[in-house]
Amino acid sequence: MSGQLVAAEGLPWPPSVGDFYPPDLAGPWVTKFTLMVWLAVGILIIFFMASYRNPKLVPSKGQWYAESIYGLVRDNIAREQMGKDGIRFAPYFTVLFCFIAVTNLFGVTPGLQISPNSHIAFPIVLAAITYVMYLYIGVRKQGLGRYLKQSLIIPGVPWPMHFLLIPIEFLQNFINRPVTLAVRLFANMFAGHLILLVFTVGGFVMLASDNIFIQATSIFSFLMAILMAFFEVLVALLQAYVFVTLTANYIGTSLADGH
Repeated sequence: MSGQLVAAEGLPWPPSVGDFYPPDLAGPWVTKFTLMVWLAVGILIIFFMASYRNPKLVPSKGQWYAESIYGLVRDNIAREQMGKDGIRFAPYFTVLFCFIAVTNLFGVTPGLQISPNSHIAFPIVLAAITYVMYLYIGVRKQGLGRYLKQSLIIPGVPWPMHFLLIPIEFLQNFINRPVTLAVRLFANMFAGHLILLVFTVGGFVMLASDNIFIQATSIFSFLMAILMAFFEVLVALLQAYVFVTLTANYIGTSLADGH
């Protein structure tokens, strides 16, 4: 009975995987996710252009925020993972970090309430960019033959072991890296959205119950939804940090001379 009342109010009941596929707005190429991605791009362009429109030695608040984000990525990710070679990649890593963070935070933004990264297509694209980049950089610096040798062959190992180790190294370097990079981001944002959906809709279901005790219990569901929303903010930023850190690590291994 309570489920029927919730459905009558226009709330998703029961929750399903279809909740992760918003309806098309103008054909299959323009969806809510499409607009959210362009919104994130616009926010970042406006933020950085406004921050550096009139740079000063003593930074304004906006300039300080922008420089702090760049300094965080440059020092704690690029330089930490790649050494001095990471400095030239810091602008790209900063943009990647900000884009993932903003799109992740859309999951707790009123009116949007879902992250594009909870749909597997977007993490796949981001992981594919990283994949192509670290392969291209490795081949460009070392040559195709040397890069494959460094990626697949472990020095100092008895040659019969290579029959076992080469397939393992191939899976690790050329299959597992992009797959786990995409799945990690997708799974965390998918799970976060699902948890928020469960607690929020569950609260309305209990509130619509005929049992007074169950109605009173709904407050705990709503409180959990609020608590998980704050936790989701932390996860959103952490996943952006992890994605960029792994990207820097992978590119760093392509630039390394040894195995």
